[in-house]
Formats: sequence, structure tokens, C-alpha cells
Amino acid sequence: MDPVLVIKHVESEGPGLLGEFLQARGLALSVVELEKGEGLPDRPEGFSAVISMGGPMGVYDEEDYPFLRKELPLLQAVIERDIPFIGVCLGAQMLARAGNARVLSKACTEIGFYPIRLTKEGQEDPLFAGVPEEFVVFQWHNDVFEIPEGAVWLAESAKCPNQAFRLGGRVYALQFHVEATPEMVEDWFSEDLESSDPTARARAEEMIRMAPKVVEANRATYDRIFENFLSILRG
Repeated sequence: MDPVLVIKHVESEGPGLLGEFLQARGLALSVVELEKGEGLPDRPEGFSAVISMGGPMGVYDEEDYPFLRKELPLLQAVIERDIPFIGVCLGAQMLARAGNARVLSKACTEIGFYPIRLTKEGQEDPLFAGVPEEFVVFQWHNDVFEIPEGAVWLAESAKCPNQAFRLGGRVYALQFHVEATPEMVEDWFSEDLESSDPTARARAEEMIRMAPKVVEANRATYDRIFENFLSILRG
């Protein structure tokens, strides 16, 4: 089977649990490190799936991060060809933009562990087959996407309604992080641990303490999502 293309916007946001799951089942990952200057392929052909990870930048920060401009036509080709795809956080927002939907800057902040709830359509969607209607995920975002025209809205949270959508049959956006390992969460909060702000330090310490327990409690759910994506990928 062709490799899975993994688009990394920054070194600290890799495929985590999702990458480990796919590799354990024999899939090769072709990882492009955009922050390090590695180039994207012109077309998504030659890959069994594409995964676009998160990052601290926004979709409109193209002047500071020119690789975002280069990623957009690749995602438009993914949509047109209905190539299996998961966009996570920034990757989901990039997919929304490629689907001609707006991404709203600083419109809804979630940082930490939050429950999300599947919509009726989400409960019936192949990606979430066998998944509980509500489960806990890690979130770290200030921007949020609107649902593209023609897309299916799949999940919501109490604070930020647009948490997941599907375009076509196999192209998915997830605002939340099901791939995050406890080590990744600790890394993401490492600067806050050194902060002079006691509130930021306390939050970081709490999130780092919570991460192993939350990931363990929800790991079967995350793995089911990964298994479902693998089934979609294999078609």
C-alpha cells in the first residue's frame, strides 16, 4: 500500500497516537516537516491518505508562514479526488479554508480536556462507528472553522459548536486532538511551566497531571476512530 503523507507544520505537533497506530498495522508514513523547509508534493496521488497536523499559527498567516499558501492547493486536490484525509486542529482549519469556508480568528478558545458530542450525522458516520456519543479530547485552539457548504457536521462541544465535519465520502476535519500522547501534552505546556504567571503554571501542571489518565480512559475510543479511518483508507 502507498505511504500516508503526514504534513507537520511544527516539530512539536506530529501524528502521535494516530501515527503509531497506522505504523503498527504496516503503513509507512511519509512525513513532511514544513517548519524545517521541506517541500510538499504537488499532488496527493501516490499516497493512500493525507494527514495534516496542528500548529500555533493561523490559516491566514501566510506572510509569516509561506508554506500555508502551498498547502492549500494540495488540500483542494484532496477534496476534489476524495482522497482519505484527516486534518487536526490547524489542519482542520486549513481543510475548511480549502473548502471555501471561513476560519474565524480568536473566535472560540478551548485549552485543555473537554467533552465533545457527536451529532446525529456523526453517530451514523463511518469514522465514528462504534464510538460513544460523548467522549473527552484534548483541545488547544483560539480559531474555529465554519462548516463548508456541502459538508456534513459531525461533532460539537458546549463552548465551540463546530468540532468536526466530512467533505465528500472520505475527507475529515477534527478541531480536537485524538492523536495527542501525554508526552506531547507535557511538551506543549512546557513554556507555561516556566511562566511567571501562577495561573498559567497551575493550568500547565493540572493538564500534565490529567493527560495520562484522560488518554488511558479514552484510548479505546481513539483507537476505534483510528481503526475506522484505516477501514476508510483501505476502502
